[in-house]
Amino acid sequence: MSQPTPTACLALADGTLFYGYGFGATGRRVAELCFNTAMTGYQEIMTDPSYAGQIVTFTFPHVGNVGVNPEDDETGDPVAEGMVVKWDPTEPSNWRAAENLKPWLERRGRVGIGGIDTRRLTRAIRQQGAPHVAIEHNPEGVFDIEALVEEARGFSGLVGLDLAKVVTCAQSYRWDEKRWAWPDGYTRQQAPSHKVVALDFGAKRNILRCLASAGCDVTVLPATATAEEVLAHSPDGIFLSNGPGDPEATGEYAVPMIREILDTTELPVFGICLGHQMLALALGARTIKMNHGHHGANHPVKDLETGKVEITSMNHGFTVDSQSLPAGVKETHVSLFDGSNCGIRMSERPVFSVQYHPEASPGPQDSYYLFERFAAAMTARSEAA
Repeated sequence: MSQPTPTACLALADGTLFYGYGFGATGRRVAELCFNTAMTGYQEIMTDPSYAGQIVTFTFPHVGNVGVNPEDDETGDPVAEGMVVKWDPTEPSNWRAAENLKPWLERRGRVGIGGIDTRRLTRAIRQQGAPHVAIEHNPEGVFDIEALVEEARGFSGLVGLDLAKVVTCAQSYRWDEKRWAWPDGYTRQQAPSHKVVALDFGAKRNILRCLASAGCDVTVLPATATAEEVLAHSPDGIFLSNGPGDPEATGEYAVPMIREILDTTELPVFGICLGHQMLALALGARTIKMNHGHHGANHPVKDLETGKVEITSMNHGFTVDSQSLPAGVKETHVSLFDGSNCGIRMSERPVFSVQYHPEASPGPQDSYYLFERFAAAMTARSEAA
């Protein structure tokens, strides 16, 4: 019995080829390839702005089995360039499913490839580092392999690339939607206690929901906002969001803004992921590119101050160099996978950040205390005033 003709091809910059079966949009995409070890949440992953410039290999084979629905989008449209899976996505079986994964990807211009040996691909990423790749979906099964490989080799990579400007909001807006809870779903924050300005380097909606649930009246500003524009809102606290790309590139404009806020105010500051890296750079530390990064919903992180281990979600290809932390800045959390930095705080001020995503709740509530800590810091400051 003859095998069906492959309708998609994944080409690595070193010339390695993977053939499979395309779904979603047709056409070609070029990006960095990473792998994600989460067993659930493929829709949240594809719509996480931190995945800009990347194609995601899902190590868990059952992708598409719960469909997609509007409530689970982390931003308006998928941001990851494409997805690589072991099996062709099946029909969904879930009461929340509003649509199948395949037409959702096609309508939103994202390429998928199934039938791939994702274990082999994941091993290659771990051993060689996150490769530059080109992926093409052509229903006719005709591919210009030489051109695919050349495009993969021509990809500039994420080092030196500022992607926060690409995914940030175009203008400021208010946010009051709280976390999803049974049986009412998403509700609104009716009586906020704290006024927070959130800098959007690629903010996930569920982060904003967690801030609202912690009693915050949230105003979101674009990544390029100045300290003057931030402080014009008279905030009780500053939040630095997650986001994609090289933190040093985004730091060209974000770090001076953060430093001015730290130098001229005593406001509590809380950062997540890219926001964590921005804060570290502003305090005088360095960031470095990782071999293949951390991407998944099963990463153990140890709180060095309490000894508690949290199961966290992560999505980052750069990390803060803990050896570069200056005096007055303490390392608070580390990865139990590789010992890399996962959290910092200033010794004498309510300024802190974490590398992981507490809003993603894989624990499921292991890390929500960070939002409560931020709220408590704002309460303490207002009571002391």
